[in-house]
Amino acid sequence: MSAAILLSRQGIQVDLVELNPLWAPGGAGITISGPTLRGLREVGVADEVLASGGFWNAVDVCDANSNLTVTVPIAPAVGADELPGVAGIMRTTLAEILGRATRKADTNARLGVTFETLTQDAEGVEVSFNDGSRARYDLVIGADGINSPVRKYVKPEFPGPPFTGQRSWRAVVPRLQENSLMYMGKTTKAGLNPISQTECYLFVLDKREGMDFIAPEQWPMMLAELLEEFGGAVGEFRRGPLDGSLMNHRLLYRPLAGHMINGPWHKGRIVLLGDAVHATTPHLASRAGIAVEGAIVLSEELARRRSLEGAFIAYAGRHYDRARLVVSASGRLGEIERESGSREEHTRIMIETQQALRAPI
Repeated sequence: MSAAILLSRQGIQVDLVELNPLWAPGGAGITISGPTLRGLREVGVADEVLASGGFWNAVDVCDANSNLTVTVPIAPAVGADELPGVAGIMRTTLAEILGRATRKADTNARLGVTFETLTQDAEGVEVSFNDGSRARYDLVIGADGINSPVRKYVKPEFPGPPFTGQRSWRAVVPRLQENSLMYMGKTTKAGLNPISQTECYLFVLDKREGMDFIAPEQWPMMLAELLEEFGGAVGEFRRGPLDGSLMNHRLLYRPLAGHMINGPWHKGRIVLLGDAVHATTPHLASRAGIAVEGAIVLSEELARRRSLEGAFIAYAGRHYDRARLVVSASGRLGEIERESGSREEHTRIMIETQQALRAPI
């Protein structure tokens, strides 16, 4: 949606093809870092996001018993001093905000549709859709997620994203304080990130050997077992899974996978964006944000370059290092958590990476 909005502003006619007919993602809350807020300001939706969500400027890091070990301040991104350090919002609300902005930008949104084949030549890309229609385009952008079908046309040799050894749990609960809270257990991490003035989302990351399927009816009890390790506010929320009330707050479970694909990120007139080339775990709250940054860079390079090939090369060249930083640092944080590694290294990586990402794109 960010790419569609930015390209439409340049006078480019855009078809956005989305398989989900409701245009509504699953999920509880999403954390939006300062650099991501700066990116959303460029897209034109930052003010609306802040009005509908919650925000904060520091993280209180505690041990499993709720003893405060360090408070990590989070400064705004460079060039965005009017914005907070971090924000949070319901994923569905963010999608609604971006959806309205996309329609306002005169993008042609085709919902409930996906492509079946892509056939390109030197002049364009012929696309056949599952509703029987066909269309021809100058450019196709594959911004279709971690398991991207478009990626098969650009990187057919890529085997797919590997499992990281962690799984993620999320649920919406009442907001307790101004700052974000993070609890570090032995191999499990939990926390509370605000998503409005009155609510936050509870997140739990724990160690797991495989990506085996877990039936949704088992989620509440498994989450309750994970929360036994924690005291304080997180420990108190353990009653929710046990009495069933947390199921009313969109309890979600996901195994975590990620990858960083080397360039080139294009083949002919087909180019990849976001999770299709750099999917990351949630440790730095930058997965969606680094994709928004990619959309900004791609749109800028398409506007300033004389050829698609030149724009694609420049896009990957500008964006690669920032994306790799997010993927590698997030992966290392996950390793430390799984292996009960150094808390000092964990905090240092968080601070140094956030500082680096504050720099201009």
